[in-house]
Amino acid sequence: MKLTPYGPGVLAATLFALLVPTPAPAAAHPFPGHPPHHSAQQITRFLTSFYGQHGPSEPKRYLHVSQQLREKQERTPEYDVLLCAQNEPQRIEIGPVTVQEYAGVGSATVTTHWGEDGTRTFTAYVRLDSTPIELDDVICAP
Repeated sequence: MKLTPYGPGVLAATLFALLVPTPAPAAAHPFPGHPPHHSAQQITRFLTSFYGQHGPSEPKRYLHVSQQLREKQERTPEYDVLLCAQNEPQRIEIGPVTVQEYAGVGSATVTTHWGEDGTRTFTAYVRLDSTPIELDDVICAP
């Protein structure tokens, strides 16, 4: 009896490989098989656009905020969780973005200007794999 390399197991594996498409390799991604991550530059553009000069608009608050953060806002309706304030600042600045690959987030210090009341800061977090990019959390400074 002569064994051939074309037994039933090989045939099944060959048919499976032909019928089930394999995804194309990701272009120059540091972690193959993982979704692409947002860069510090993309997060900076997002936060700058999201916050604008006086805070996010209602559509941005709904479309570009994580479910977790929306729920956090619902629990404290008298306080604007996204701005760590109760009213609208005169001006907003976004600091440099730090990307923490190991934690899967990017963060930046956001500074709000309040005229004679001075400034306040908080940290805004963006998940690196969010699609579309969205604000994931805000931690207010004490």
